[in-house]
Amino acid sequence: MKNKNINVQKIILATVATVGLVGVAVLAPNVLQVFGQFSGKKKYRKGDQKYYLNKSIKNLVQKGNLVWEEKNGKKFLRITEKGKEQLAKYEVGDLEIKKPKKWDKKWRVVMFDIKETRKSTRKLLRTTLINFGFVKLQNSVWIFPYDCEELVILMKSNLFLGKDVLYMTVDCLENDKWLKEEFGLY
Repeated sequence: MKNKNINVQKIILATVATVGLVGVAVLAPNVLQVFGQFSGKKKYRKGDQKYYLNKSIKNLVQKGNLVWEEKNGKKFLRITEKGKEQLAKYEVGDLEIKKPKKWDKKWRVVMFDIKETRKSTRKLLRTTLINFGFVKLQNSVWIFPYDCEELVILMKSNLFLGKDVLYMTVDCLENDKWLKEEFGLY
C-alpha cells in the first residue's frame, strides 16, 4: 500500500509540476487513468479511486509539497519548492546504476559546493549519493567505481544545482587500496 501511495503522489506531483497550476477536475482523469497500474491485484471501484486521489492530494498539501491557490474564483493546485525536491527524489530513486562485469579501473568523483541557504538540497544530494553506494572522501567529495554520469546529470537538473556539482572520471587515485576493498574490487 505504501509503494502505491508513493507512485500516486509521484504522478500527482509530476502532473502539477508539468502543467503549473492545475485544477483537481483536470488532474483527476490523468491520475485515475494510471491509478489501475499501481493498485495491484485488488480492483478498486471508481469512488474508491477518487477517495484515494483526494486523500493523496490532502497528504501532499499537509506535507507542504502542494498548495491551493485561487484564481478567478476557482481553486488550483501549485507545486512548492519542497514538492519539486520531493519529485526529484522520486525520479532519482527510479534510476539504477548498472555495474559492469569488469571494473574499468576508473573512479567517478562527485564534488559539490552548495550554499547554506540550500541546506536541505545539500542533505538530499548526500543522502542520494549514500543510497547509491558512493563513499565519502570528504564532506563534499564522494567517489564511486562505476559510470554514474546519468545519475549526476539528473540530480543536477532536478535539484537545480548546475555548476554547484562537478563530476569527474579519474584514472589514477593515490592510496586507493582501501576504496578497492570497500567496493569489493579485488
